[in-house]
Amino acid sequence: MDLRSSFPVLKRVAYLNAGTNGPIPGPAIDAARQRLDVELDLGRSGERHWESLKALHANRRTALAGLLGCDEGEVALTHSTTDGVNVVVSALDLHEGDEVVTTDEEHPGLLAPLASARDHRGITITVAPFDRVADAVSERTRLIACSHVSWMNGNVIDTAALRQTGVSVLLDGAQGLGAIPVDVRELGCDYYAASGQKWLCGPDGTGCLYVKADRLEHMTPPSLGFQDLEDPHDPLELKLYGDARRFDEGFVTGFSAAWSLSSIELLAAYGWDNVHSRAAGLAATLAERLAERGFEVMPRGRTTLVAWRDDDCEGCVKRLDANGVIVRYLPGAGLVRAAVGAWNSEDDIERLLGLLT
Repeated sequence: MDLRSSFPVLKRVAYLNAGTNGPIPGPAIDAARQRLDVELDLGRSGERHWESLKALHANRRTALAGLLGCDEGEVALTHSTTDGVNVVVSALDLHEGDEVVTTDEEHPGLLAPLASARDHRGITITVAPFDRVADAVSERTRLIACSHVSWMNGNVIDTAALRQTGVSVLLDGAQGLGAIPVDVRELGCDYYAASGQKWLCGPDGTGCLYVKADRLEHMTPPSLGFQDLEDPHDPLELKLYGDARRFDEGFVTGFSAAWSLSSIELLAAYGWDNVHSRAAGLAATLAERLAERGFEVMPRGRTTLVAWRDDDCEGCVKRLDANGVIVRYLPGAGLVRAAVGAWNSEDDIERLLGLLT
């Protein structure tokens, strides 16, 4: 299977920014158009419409559970990684005196919910170096909230050390799910929040959240809608789903759900082992070639992100963009970052290297 041919953007540019938004597969847009055509012709009401929409969401949940390595009942459908973080931080009974430990390499999407809990509930936030976060855990720590893969450099958190603390762990999987193998059982985390628009090549608004089954009873959903009710016909009884569906963040549109599911199915057809190994291999090659040319490449794991220092990050990214190579810079960090997917080619890597001086 030629995965690359499914991404039209790659005919024009070397797209190396899936860590922000993944390239869009042509078959996924075909699926979205078909869904829109059905809704255009038949309307958006009645049993046929709602049952087909529910089936799309159920199939997405099944596919995501397979990727996460968990049961379907442990997956909530959210709109983003940050949605998932907000659900967990809000649903836990955190209060004054409780501590949350995080790292010095976190995305604002994880830090903002923690800051809100600090300002409104009086918790303490302890920030530790990324490679020593477990050492910062104290007797007051109620939660470790950190990235599975650092968005800044591609480093992987030491999950074994986190497990040994015995403290609940929330992993931000924005740069993990779809990019590298994920098995939440093996990771030992209690919660895993992820995005659909990055490495799963779906639309915005298609995230997910893993909640370990035995944690459900300790959490109160921070917001509710009819989609969270097992019996929406008697809402005042507030009979919630007994599993993670109680944390669903509302339905996404039919065409978005169709696009999301189609993208996941395309990558699955190529083979997730192939997706992960090819992307990691290409990224490792890029990191090695950059280092050979004298660039300061940031420490990283076997992931899909490669970051290097540049005196004029914004200028570098603009120059690359003008020449058909799409990467990004990290504001305030002095870093340019390439995000390499299985859909990329060796020629994409050479095109990038050829423009760097």
